[in-house]
Amino acid sequence: MNWQRYLPTLASIAIILLITVLRDKSRLLAAIIAVTPINIPLALWVVSGSTGDDPADLAGFSRALIVGLIPVFLWLLTAFLAFRAGWSLWATFGVAYLVWGVLLGLGIMAGWVSFR
Repeated sequence: MNWQRYLPTLASIAIILLITVLRDKSRLLAAIIAVTPINIPLALWVVSGSTGDDPADLAGFSRALIVGLIPVFLWLLTAFLAFRAGWSLWATFGVAYLVWGVLLGLGIMAGWVSFR
């Protein structure tokens, strides 16, 4: 079995389990772990394995991650504002993902995001 292939997935599962355990003990610690830059290194690790560690490919992927973070930050801002306004979890998710999708669509139309 090729463990290198499965380690990123196992690490993600471990983080989710850690957040689940910590959420009742310390919401602050659970939030810090939730936003720890772990998914980005995991994604870079997976891409690195498929590109043969090519720095140019990894730089291009990193740039795409930076562009992709803009709609994510606005998703989070939308969620914060909706929760503060008293919206339910599912209504908040719906509007936040709508905002995220619209921004992603605008990024694609503007040429900032491409699927090559």
